[in-house]
Amino acid sequence: MRIKTKLRLGLGILFLLIILLTALAVRQVHAIAGDTENILVANYNSLDYSRNMMKELDKIEGEKQSFENFNHFLELQGKNITEIGEKELTQNLTEDVKTWQSRPEEPSILLQIRKDLNDIMKINMDAIQRKSIVAQKTTESAILWISITGLTCFLIALILLVNLPSDIANPIKDLTESIRQIAAKNYSQRVNFETHDEFGNLARSFNTMAEKLQEYSDSNLARLMMEKKRVETLINNMQDPVIGLDDKNLILFANEEALKISGLKAENIIGKAATEVAVSNDLVRSLLQHLMDENIEKSQQTLKIYADNKESYFEKQIVPILVLPTGEEEKKHIGSFIILRNVTAYKELDFAKTNFIAMVSHEFKTPIASMKMSLQLLENSSVGNLNDEQKQLVSSIKDDAKRLLRTTGELLDITQVETGKTQLKIENCNPDVIISNAVEATKILAEQKKISLNLTVPELLPEIKADQEKTTWVITNLISNAIRYSYENSTIFIAAEAKENTLMITVKDNGIGISPQYKNKIFDKYFRIPGSEKEGTGLGLAISKELIEAQGGTISVESNLGFGSEFVVTLKISND
Repeated sequence: MRIKTKLRLGLGILFLLIILLTALAVRQVHAIAGDTENILVANYNSLDYSRNMMKELDKIEGEKQSFENFNHFLELQGKNITEIGEKELTQNLTEDVKTWQSRPEEPSILLQIRKDLNDIMKINMDAIQRKSIVAQKTTESAILWISITGLTCFLIALILLVNLPSDIANPIKDLTESIRQIAAKNYSQRVNFETHDEFGNLARSFNTMAEKLQEYSDSNLARLMMEKKRVETLINNMQDPVIGLDDKNLILFANEEALKISGLKAENIIGKAATEVAVSNDLVRSLLQHLMDENIEKSQQTLKIYADNKESYFEKQIVPILVLPTGEEEKKHIGSFIILRNVTAYKELDFAKTNFIAMVSHEFKTPIASMKMSLQLLENSSVGNLNDEQKQLVSSIKDDAKRLLRTTGELLDITQVETGKTQLKIENCNPDVIISNAVEATKILAEQKKISLNLTVPELLPEIKADQEKTTWVITNLISNAIRYSYENSTIFIAAEAKENTLMITVKDNGIGISPQYKNKIFDKYFRIPGSEKEGTGLGLAISKELIEAQGGTISVESNLGFGSEFVVTLKISND
């Protein structure tokens, strides 16, 4: 029999017994209540009416009262006739009362009335005694049947309570122990249930699983060892250096490339703590710096390493290893590995590109300056007068020359930053002077677009550690951009605020703003917002970012499309 059928049958029997016991108890209580009600309602009322009539009869005889109350109780008695012979006695009482009312001087009639009342009381008293015996028998019968039924329910429930949990719990207990043995890799464990229920099916499935696990355990060890060798060979043949760590930061493996560039031997690092190896090896210390300092960013980092008798560049990438244990919902960190990708070829191409741009930009500056001088001579009336069309052409060429000269200047600046040739003169600077010079440099450009510059700079600002010339260029560039992307007759807000150990310089406009998808790209080199009609090379913000970060500061932007932009430059306050 299946477990589900057993449970349904057992609970169904209990349910039926409870219903039977309840119905029997209700029936017997109802019978007792009916017998009791017959005594109380019928006979007790007749006795009460008879006693009241006796009292009224004494009052009529002694105090000469009227028959009004007596007749009232007599009328009630006439409506409460329930016993055999009670009707005749009540009629006799009525006739005797009428006779006494017509002949009150005859005492024998009064005696007859009393006798009638005593007869009515006696017949009801006899009925009460008789019905009490019936009610007692009903009660005893009810107690007997309820006791028999309750005992039967108790015995059946006791049998179910003893047998049913054992039928369910014992197989589960045996199965749990078998699962524990399997978990301990005792694959010879088997479960033997003689039943044909769900537990029997489960036991057969479990035994099948145990047999397959035992077969797998016996046959796959050599294969696992072979796969381990294959993985080790694959890692060793990788062109990129790779170091593997476990969850306790012990070094599990290091391929031949990693050993070559670190100058270490496998027996000196495998199985040892990463921090222990880092103490004696500078390269390993730099590779494992993220383990010792949690504030170090774990993303890709570029390292310059002397390998193969030359300087090479490697991009460090830390990859955490997360697995989802069987039966669990959260992934568990079991280790990580460090990959060093050789990007020397890309770095060399980048250097070549930077040098080429620097050379071309430098070579362009001389002819462009010569072109500007020639244009200035053409505009001079002493050389000769130009007609309107010629003046327009000269003006157009002059604007192009200015734009080309600015572009070459920006290209030179960015190449100097990339090659590290930018010379920063870090000294104590007055931020008020930097902001004033930047505002003065952009004043004419703002007047041309009828844009007002709102300056909010507190007095006695603390000095900052910065390169005054480069910082002024950055603030000037930010204000110029704000003017370029603002509408006419608008306002640009320039403010400075000292906060803790830093000074924040803010340039805020109410222009067209920046779309969210482009906000993180505007500091990239050569990036310009798609669809923008404003002129520019996309280098100004990239140079600004490099210059500010080279001074230990930060530059950030907050912007919403259609609501303008706010650039914030943060520099350190001088403690001197």
